[in-house]
Amino acid sequence: MHAGRVLRRSAFVRELLPQDLKLKFERLDVEEATTAAYYLARVVGASHARQMDAATRKAWRKDLLSIHSKMIDAPPWLRNSAVDLVASHEKGYFGHCRRYMLTPVEATNS
Repeated sequence: MHAGRVLRRSAFVRELLPQDLKLKFERLDVEEATTAAYYLARVVGASHARQMDAATRKAWRKDLLSIHSKMIDAPPWLRNSAVDLVASHEKGYFGHCRRYMLTPVEATNS
């Protein structure tokens, strides 16, 4: 953490911790939910793309772009997958927080 002055006002800067980066879905408005959905879709898409060779990845991307819709007409399996992804993210986040909490202080400051 570093304290100082910005535009003649006292301020401080600190490193963001994992709990600061946690997604809080219950407080999202439509724009924030769209941004979060885009972020999570990119995470899932990138992980799928890493498992494909170049030709398969190119064909998959072409298929996705051809069926892109601005309407919210997601099939039930996609909505369920999104809920599962959020649950998995929360589980991983809480696991990380638990491990961080149990780590001796000396190890976190090195």
